[in-house]
Amino acid sequence: MIRSLLIVFAILSFSQLHAQNPIGLWKTIDDESSEAKSHVEIYEDDGKYFGKIVKLLADESTIVCDHCTGKKKDRPILGMVILEKLSPYKDYWSQGTILDPANGNQYRCSVWYDEGNKDELKVRGKHWTGLYRTQTWYRVK
Repeated sequence: MIRSLLIVFAILSFSQLHAQNPIGLWKTIDDESSEAKSHVEIYEDDGKYFGKIVKLLADESTIVCDHCTGKKKDRPILGMVILEKLSPYKDYWSQGTILDPANGNQYRCSVWYDEGNKDELKVRGKHWTGLYRTQTWYRVK
């Protein structure tokens, strides 16, 4: 009986862990000024997670990504997908990329909840050299 209860508890705990995801609306913060910069909507598409800029918090709605390359070059930042193809892995999401529109650079990306707090998302961009930067994004309610 106890063994059956433990198995049920383990299955429920496992399913709850995988039911969590980064979907939602997140406020980003500028690294230099510490001011709120934008809102990024994270959504799921075919098992992968993506994020697009849905609001610029400074009056910069006409800014384009002049440092970007390829299809994103000179495109408006508002509406741009900057977070692409994150996959679930253990208790976080990885194997995706993130674009920094300020410089046009793209980095490998991982995201996770800050100590289980579903209102704070850690977003890490990692350069091929191994250098990385981690930001905290805050859930918009």
